[in-house]
Formats: sequence, structure tokens, C-alpha cells
Amino acid sequence: QVQLVESGGGLVQAGGSLRLSCAASGRTFSSYYMGWFRQAPGKEREFVAAISGAGDSTSNAGSVKGRFSITRDNAKNTVYLQMNSLKLEDTAIYYCTAKTGGYSSAVATWNYWGQGTQVTVSS
Repeated sequence: QVQLVESGGGLVQAGGSLRLSCAASGRTFSSYYMGWFRQAPGKEREFVAAISGAGDSTSNAGSVKGRFSITRDNAKNTVYLQMNSLKLEDTAIYYCTAKTGGYSSAVATWNYWGQGTQVTVSS
């Protein structure tokens, strides 16, 4: 069982930056693939980024490539999402998630979810 708690969301102007953090419970953090998804009002939850257990492999959605980066610190049981050059369309609730096994961008394959943190980008 993994419990995930996100932090770092807030209101930011377009072009600005935010860093989201996700603290995980448990002693086997490094065995989980970690990811970030987001959900905007009226839209389906979508994949943003993922990182392997060792942190040596990452994947990003095309819409955030070159602007967002995912990293993890296994000693701190924490995963981060650095978001730069934020756009209005990045406004959403951002969810931290964990899964066993390999990479997947499909929502249904991820086992554990945090409560989410709101990110609002203003003009």
C-alpha cells in the first residue's frame, strides 16, 4: 500500500513556473513507477509525465515536452514535477500516482493516487 500526498500547487501567471512535490509513504518507494496526471474541468484525466523506480527513464506527454520535467529522490520518498513556461491550458488538478510494473500512460493501469493539487494559470 502506498499513500501519496501532493503539494506545491497554486496560482501563477502565464509564463511562470511551479514545482509540485509528492511525498509517498512506505519503504519500497524505489520499486514503484511514479507519475503525474492532470484533469481540467470537463475533461478526462490525462497523462503528464512518468519516471522509473531508479529515476533513469522518464516519459512526458507531447503537450508538456520541453516545459515540464519529472524527477525523484528515493532517499526522501518524493517525486517532483517542475513546470516551466506555464500556459493557460495547463490549468488543472494535478495528481500524483504510483504503479507497479513498467511504464504506461493509461489511467487505469496506475494503482495508487493522491488527492490532487490545483494549479491555476492566469493571463
